[in-house]
Amino acid sequence: MADHGAPLFTGTVFGQAASEDERELEAALRDVEVWRGKIRGYRPVLGGISNTNWRIDVEGEAGSFFLKMPGRGTEMFIDRKAALDASRRAQKLGIGPVIYEYLADRGIEITDFITGRRSCSNADFQDPAIRAAAVKTYRVFNDSGLLTLTKTVFDMIDEHIDQARSLGGAFPPDWAWLFKQYHLARAALEASGIDLVPCFNDPMPGNFMLGADKSIMLIDYEYSSNNDRCYDLGIWCGEMFFSEAVEAEIIETYFGHFDPVMKARLTVHKALADIKWSTWAMVQNKLSTLDFDFFKYGAWKHMRARSIMRDPRWIDYLKQV
Repeated sequence: MADHGAPLFTGTVFGQAASEDERELEAALRDVEVWRGKIRGYRPVLGGISNTNWRIDVEGEAGSFFLKMPGRGTEMFIDRKAALDASRRAQKLGIGPVIYEYLADRGIEITDFITGRRSCSNADFQDPAIRAAAVKTYRVFNDSGLLTLTKTVFDMIDEHIDQARSLGGAFPPDWAWLFKQYHLARAALEASGIDLVPCFNDPMPGNFMLGADKSIMLIDYEYSSNNDRCYDLGIWCGEMFFSEAVEAEIIETYFGHFDPVMKARLTVHKALADIKWSTWAMVQNKLSTLDFDFFKYGAWKHMRARSIMRDPRWIDYLKQV
């Protein structure tokens, strides 16, 4: 059963699709046998930049369902079977929503629409208790045993570079220098050893669901894979714009003590995450039909990667990892 407490339906009545996205959604919903003749309607869920997301209301169910339709071109970098594997893991661990595999063979994700929690904002993570809860949730997932898919940040970056080149995507004027720094970072991390664990890999604030008790659940496991442990911490710290003092606190909370080596690894992974997502954005800029400025997003990520790689401490971090 879906979660209790869903509000009265106020969306589009099933059968009255008025857009291409709605028609595609209704065509898929007609193939959910257990819902046949029971679907009241649906409404869009805003916030994602890869797919179209919907809230579905079904007669006889106490709550609503969340449905994700794969965005155009996302099959180039999302393994939907691996995402389902990670979602199953999260449900079993109690850190993700209940999933329904009605349309899983098409890569369409359906879960309970979570009630009693709300999406986080960057501002929420100014609260040390919420940061600690997020670290705890990360640790549960990271320590749960390897997933079916291994895809390190190096694999992701190389994949996006090849895709951007094949599509004629944009690269910044100083790409040769950024590319060199990427390979210096890769050589340093591979020489020290990759701490391969299940990683969430996608810490947009809206993927953290906050409870009244300040506990955290994670949603959206489509980018999850086995990756370096410090990548998960680094990309989260970058996404939340944490200060170095807060990063030190996170390292201490996660590992039980502050370790300057982990600080170096986290910082290097922050820069690599920005290279990964900037290049991903240039692929999306060529493919996506969503109303989002991917070029601007990618340019901003390139700029932030530079800010780390041009820091005088960058070479010291590479030596320290």
